[in-house]
Amino acid sequence: MAKRLIPFFNRVLIEKIVPPSKTTAGILLPESSTKLNSGKVVAVGPGARDRNGNLIPVSVKEGDTVLLPEYGGTSVKLGEKEFHLFRDEDILGTLHD
Repeated sequence: MAKRLIPFFNRVLIEKIVPPSKTTAGILLPESSTKLNSGKVVAVGPGARDRNGNLIPVSVKEGDTVLLPEYGGTSVKLGEKEFHLFRDEDILGTLHD
């Protein structure tokens, strides 16, 4: 369903990653230990244009795991899932294993 929405300009469509609230053994984890505001990039726009009309591409690509600010973005509900639209410059960084 999310593939139907293609962001404009330098916007990025992100599906937030919900951290597990309990371990495989059934131990409940405190909310503070699971609080990492991250998401997976679902779709990216083509990029923004500078004053000369040159295209500045988006710095992330589909499939990247990114670190998000605590507040911001636009919430979008597509079907049963909730996604968020962020500007490229609002994304704090990428997460790697």
